[in-house]
Amino acid sequence: MRKNTPINPAVVEEKIKENRITNVGKASIREIKKLVDDIEKDTGQKFIRMEMGIPGLSAPKIAIDAEIEALRNGVASKYSDIQGIPILKNEISRFAKNFMNIDVAPESCLPTVGSMQGGFASFLTTTRMDKTKDTVLFIDPGFPVQKMQCQVLGIPYDRFDVYNYRGDKLKEKLEAHLAKGNISTIIYSNPNNPSWICFTPKELKIIGELADKYGVVVIEDLAYFAMDFRKDMSVPGHPPYQDTVAHYTDNYILLISSSKSFNYAGQRLGMFIISDALFNKQFPDLKRYYASEYFGHAMVFGTIYPLSAGTAHSPQYALAAILKAVNDGEYDFIEVAREYGEKAKIMKRIFTDNGFQIVYDKDEDQPIADGFYFTISYPGFEGHELIEELVYYGISAISLDITGSDRSEGLRACVSLVQRDQFDDLEYRVKKFHEHHKG
Repeated sequence: MRKNTPINPAVVEEKIKENRITNVGKASIREIKKLVDDIEKDTGQKFIRMEMGIPGLSAPKIAIDAEIEALRNGVASKYSDIQGIPILKNEISRFAKNFMNIDVAPESCLPTVGSMQGGFASFLTTTRMDKTKDTVLFIDPGFPVQKMQCQVLGIPYDRFDVYNYRGDKLKEKLEAHLAKGNISTIIYSNPNNPSWICFTPKELKIIGELADKYGVVVIEDLAYFAMDFRKDMSVPGHPPYQDTVAHYTDNYILLISSSKSFNYAGQRLGMFIISDALFNKQFPDLKRYYASEYFGHAMVFGTIYPLSAGTAHSPQYALAAILKAVNDGEYDFIEVAREYGEKAKIMKRIFTDNGFQIVYDKDEDQPIADGFYFTISYPGFEGHELIEELVYYGISAISLDITGSDRSEGLRACVSLVQRDQFDDLEYRVKKFHEHHKG
């Protein structure tokens, strides 16, 4: 008999059955979202929702105004160029210099339909550069949909969980995979979804040097750009800068989302930065699929063109306006995003004060940052068991199992949709859970 829980157990069990979920802990993010939606509707009780990595802050007025003006000027009736509008390309190039201290030409900066399309296009193109290298290597844990993209494309992939291979240990582990000779591409996120680890300069140097040694392209997913709030990266053109593999290799593609750092998620627009050296490099094996052996030409006119023929026109003006304000020092996007880190600090304390543990807790020897995500476990539970149990307490998250993590006891918690006026309710529910399960 289940103890008195904040959510009616009968309703939870009914909705699990109605949604035909055999194991809540192994359900996808969207399946968990649907289950929680149904429980909330039936009970009228609001969950502490930590399952979805959805931005929770308002879109900047400067972006909305710029897009409205563009629409009034008639851009909705016109296709934009596949490679993006010039003003946006220029501002992306400026942003790369101002906040990463890297030089990249506007030509090598492209808008994509979110970072999701950037990843999809990258997988398609990089695995065709060399007919002997057809495999993507994931440094896990990571964003589950990127593996789904590889599966849909029929691209083989390899992986390892970086938890036990931080610092100097990363070199031996990474080289063991690259030495097989079949890896075309390495991908990871930094800060990391779901663990919120941040690779150190030492680790990024290892990745960059090995990419050069083995002729591999690194896809660095910077969806949570500059959201390592342990250092202030808010001043354009001044250190500290966003740590990036681009400081150590020219074999890179950077994916930067406008959703998280810039709160412009609904218009599905991302930034796609290819190093100038890679953009202009020739790969004869690309001619098997494309009209050109030049990487950049193949990417733009051979991959992005048939995928979507570019991105929506008006949102490009919105993102250009944000970036111009940021580059000019008139809009501090990091100060706005800092709310995520402040909420994470409070929420982590609530969990750890009540018997939970942080799973990914260190960057080498430094405590992990407070940010968009954190990871938790509770003694005696596997991750999939913990999720199913927490649903009865009105708390939702996802299992690290589906992110490529080997830490099967853990959950990923996202702070973005949890409001500050829910903290008391979160504390009550977590305390109740601990009361029912401790000892």
